[in-house]
Amino acid sequence: MGNRLLRLDRSGLVLLYIFLRTLQESGAGHIRYSVPEETDKGFFVGNISKDLGLEPWELAEHGVRIISRDRMQLFALNPRSGSLITAGRLDREELCETLSSCFLNIEILVEDTLKIYGVEVEIMDVNDNAPSFQEAEIEIKVSEHATPGSRFPLPGARDPDVGMNSLQSYQLNPNSYFSLQMRGGTDGSKNPELVLEGSLDREKEAAHRLLLTAFDGGDPIHQGAVAIRVVVLDVNDHVPKFTQSVYRVSIPENLSSGTRVLMVNATDPDEGINGEVVYSFQNMESKISETFQLDSQTGEVLIRGSLDFEKYRFYEMEIQGQDGGGLSTTAKMLITVVDVNDNAPEITITSSTNSVLENSPPGTVIALLNVQDQDSGENGQVSCFVPNSLPFTLEKTYGNYYKLVTTRMLDREQVHSYNITLIATDQGFPPLSTETHISLNVADDNDNPPTFADSSYSVYIPENNARGASFFSVMAIDLDSNENSQVTYSLVEDTLQGEPLSSYISINSDTGTLYALRSFDYEQFRDLQLWVTAQDSGKPPLSSNVSLSIFVLDQNDNVPEILYPTIPTDGSSGVELAPRSAEPGYLV
Repeated sequence: MGNRLLRLDRSGLVLLYIFLRTLQESGAGHIRYSVPEETDKGFFVGNISKDLGLEPWELAEHGVRIISRDRMQLFALNPRSGSLITAGRLDREELCETLSSCFLNIEILVEDTLKIYGVEVEIMDVNDNAPSFQEAEIEIKVSEHATPGSRFPLPGARDPDVGMNSLQSYQLNPNSYFSLQMRGGTDGSKNPELVLEGSLDREKEAAHRLLLTAFDGGDPIHQGAVAIRVVVLDVNDHVPKFTQSVYRVSIPENLSSGTRVLMVNATDPDEGINGEVVYSFQNMESKISETFQLDSQTGEVLIRGSLDFEKYRFYEMEIQGQDGGGLSTTAKMLITVVDVNDNAPEITITSSTNSVLENSPPGTVIALLNVQDQDSGENGQVSCFVPNSLPFTLEKTYGNYYKLVTTRMLDREQVHSYNITLIATDQGFPPLSTETHISLNVADDNDNPPTFADSSYSVYIPENNARGASFFSVMAIDLDSNENSQVTYSLVEDTLQGEPLSSYISINSDTGTLYALRSFDYEQFRDLQLWVTAQDSGKPPLSSNVSLSIFVLDQNDNVPEILYPTIPTDGSSGVELAPRSAEPGYLV
């Protein structure tokens, strides 16, 4: 029956949720959704692709993902529908405890643009909890001489739901001696009190049995009850009285277990057992019982568990002092937890690249990171920076997110990789800091052409050289890497004596070794000039040229030849006539 009513309650909330979500989506700016708690896994939360201006299929293409810490397991993205859905059951009471409104903030990252969008999801309460008391039965001791109008505090019920679904009222079963009234607490709560309406007579009735019922305001209404046993005692003249009606104390969050917080004290002038006061907590929530303990005899309040300012900053509790005759009184104890700088900042790398192309413009994004400090005040104020010696800086983007960007163009030939240190320091005293490291390789850009050692070369080759023999080598160096540094050699096309240069000289494209394809003849040509090209394999390729002058050296490969007088072709001796009067020195 209860489950059926709960399902009906949830169905009404789902309709309300759809209406509220429509109103919220009509606004601009921050993306807001609402979803009722206790829904099944895969429940539709909002059309995130529409609100980001994308088609559903574009979520994966643009690398859209949830990056929020501690919230990723609560929500997921449906790539087919482009919607934000629940990743499991949502329990508002577990997520937000006693907060009247439960908002969860998540961040959506669009990977290809490194833009972050804030999404606020309200978890709407359903009436899934009934009011409950800590004990099944309580006992109250009342003197038979207690006057009508005397008040006796009762334990309050707890309902973790909020609004009308939370605790709304109490009811006491009809009886002749007691009524129920409410007493306002300092926090605005209403605490039940038992009020004596008539005189008691222990001899007639030594005990009275009552039933206190607590109701919430949900639809349907849930309830919880506790049995009350009122024991009528003999005369006890005085009620215990605390030295203070309200005890206030501030304690640092780093107190260890067993440390004394304070001591309460109530006095009772009665003698014997009627003057002995026993202390106890009243209306205590489970978190208080796990954190503090009270010595029932001394009134000393001690630390039982660990304090954590980031979880609970304030505790309010009620302490009862009851004498042996059953008379009691209460006092408030207000404990304020003071933050201690016990949490170092946390750096989370949300998105990063391990390689960036050299010559990328300043402002190129290397990484997206989140910086958080769980402390508060100055202890939680964090500054994040990169050492000045590196060509990087941090720019704040959204909330606690930063972009790591370049401050200038990088040159791989100067520095091929960086180990970037990110440091986050809070403002506490003493300050706490955290550092993390990002390794970044600078990818090569083909920005260096091959370079020869000299601007020109001269080579001397004796004539009659062997055909196909190597006679010189050139080498060019490219400072780039991989294919950008792979050099090939070639000759610039030209002609020599009407024939292509390639018929005289060849070059090994890999090694730069030059070969003579012919046997040179000094008597035909004595020198030649050519150009060698070195080209890398980048895209687009870069190249450079160098001049090569080849000089042919003469060898004694020709015998003397008499040109005149001409030797007769018939084998006879040649005769030259000279005049008889020829003087010495006459040219014959």
